[in-house]
Amino acid sequence: MRFAPPNPLRIADRASGLNSLSVRSYNERLVLSLLLQNEATTRLEIGEKTGLSAQTISVIVRSLEQEGLVMRGEAQKGRVGPPTTPIMLNPEGAYSVGVSVGYRNSHIVVVDFIGNVQHQHVMPHRAAGVFDASEGLALEIRNAIASLSDSRRGRIAGIGLALPTPPLEAGPDHAILHRFMEAELGLPVFVQNDITAAAGGESLFGAARQLQDFLFFYLGARLHSRLVLNHQIYNGNSPLSDDVGMLALERTLPAGDAAVEKLWTPSQALPPMGPAFEAWQQACAQSLVRSVQSLLHFIELKTVVLSSFIPPAACEALCDLIHREIPTIDAVVGKTSAAPKAIGAASLPFSSRFMVN
Repeated sequence: MRFAPPNPLRIADRASGLNSLSVRSYNERLVLSLLLQNEATTRLEIGEKTGLSAQTISVIVRSLEQEGLVMRGEAQKGRVGPPTTPIMLNPEGAYSVGVSVGYRNSHIVVVDFIGNVQHQHVMPHRAAGVFDASEGLALEIRNAIASLSDSRRGRIAGIGLALPTPPLEAGPDHAILHRFMEAELGLPVFVQNDITAAAGGESLFGAARQLQDFLFFYLGARLHSRLVLNHQIYNGNSPLSDDVGMLALERTLPAGDAAVEKLWTPSQALPPMGPAFEAWQQACAQSLVRSVQSLLHFIELKTVVLSSFIPPAACEALCDLIHREIPTIDAVVGKTSAAPKAIGAASLPFSSRFMVN
């Protein structure tokens, strides 16, 4: 079973490259790692962060340009000496498919090399908490791939699967689903726990891109967390979660309420729910605050990232409540909204195939 690394590894920040032709592939991954975690950088900065010689960097950049993976930005003038030209990823250099299997539906996205969503689809499950549609999921993935032009389809790095632990009721074993997808689609498939994948996606593409240490929360059916230290994601020894997520909010609504279905559908605003929503919001904020305060007894952190498919305004309100209770904490909303786990899944082929392991 092809497991993706749990992190968008940032070894390029602290590793030294090798200048031997026999390890040129490693050096290319080293440079790509640096570019994946920065919008743009110069040859000089690449040399400072990797230890590669100027000649080696020129050879690598030229090779990556020829392959269409990187491109040059506009020359930066106004500095002492000749203008410097930044190097950046070519958004059309690679594509990836991300799939997350959730409580009520599965999300399928296609992203380009810098995380821009090119295609998105929500596939409802037959019943809440049940996933038994492997063939249907494979069909939707084919449709997502077909949304790209012929040239772009040839640049798909793979498929990432973000799956819950333990698997959903009536769902296939993760290893079985992995083998089925690779056989059906003919592309490499990378598997990761869904919450860990969401944290990795936020680190590679989202609000945590420039953060070395942060506490990550994912608000879905339940509230989950991951600790990120020195760019490495730690998920502990058990899949603990707090029952203050969307399931808890759903239970406060009358049976058959039209608002229930809207809770699970990405939108710009939640439906009006009155006092029930306010009570849930307070309970959720209190759980977040308790988790942060507990961790601060052991680790000094400055940033909390809250990611969710619910509207950003609802997440912003929760972040404001966290900051009000703990003024030393900067609580920010994730930028991979609408489908954080699927976008995180889409980051897995990039981190596995282009970054240093």
